[in-house]
Amino acid sequence: MKQKAASIVLFIIFLLSNLILYGQKQKPKNESWYDEKLLHFGFSLGFNTMDFNITPSQKYLQLNNLYPEVSKLNPGINIQIVTDLRPANHLDIRFLPGVSFGQRVIMYYKNQVLVNSQQSLESSFLEFPLLLKYKGNRLNNVRPYVIGGFNFRYDLAGKKEFDDAKPIYIRIKRPDLYYELGAGMDFYLVYFKLSIELKMSNGLGNVLVKEAAPGHPEYENAIEKLKSQIWILAFHFE
Repeated sequence: MKQKAASIVLFIIFLLSNLILYGQKQKPKNESWYDEKLLHFGFSLGFNTMDFNITPSQKYLQLNNLYPEVSKLNPGINIQIVTDLRPANHLDIRFLPGVSFGQRVIMYYKNQVLVNSQQSLESSFLEFPLLLKYKGNRLNNVRPYVIGGFNFRYDLAGKKEFDDAKPIYIRIKRPDLYYELGAGMDFYLVYFKLSIELKMSNGLGNVLVKEAAPGHPEYENAIEKLKSQIWILAFHFE
């Protein structure tokens, strides 16, 4: 359901951007020599909200009525280097290695009442996205685009063992592959190009480590699958 809603939001954003473009009058264009090159570079700063798509364990839910849910989203940051290859006028191949930081909080409910315990899982990702960017026609100094591809992330904050000093009883796997879809607008300024982009990133694998914490097995047992989802608002400077 979340993925369907996200796709609708991205489609609406792209549709509205085209309507805005068609409603503009012709104006002088800023030069875009950097955009016409076969290869150009830049950097990116962004904000994210990290989430989990949780599949509760139906067997454990029937036995203990313990239901896990991510009900608290926290902001995080993204920092990336932009490498852009232009094989065609309307198509770019983009590689944006970088880092991202964020946190997810899993809450537990029993008989629809919040249990006085939560699992705060921090992530520090090394990420290596390889994306295709399809650009619409430029009007004045604005150009819409859609983007999609895959992103390999490695979580440096993932724990190999449980820490007795911290009440964290869930561990998540470090590597995961994500597919990414998004839309954005290129703004051609006098000296550089600014791109504002909204992107959805969904993990393909179950990142839950199937190992119960000693003395606290209920936290892991209540979850059957744990898939990562990240929303990103990025500002690219090229």
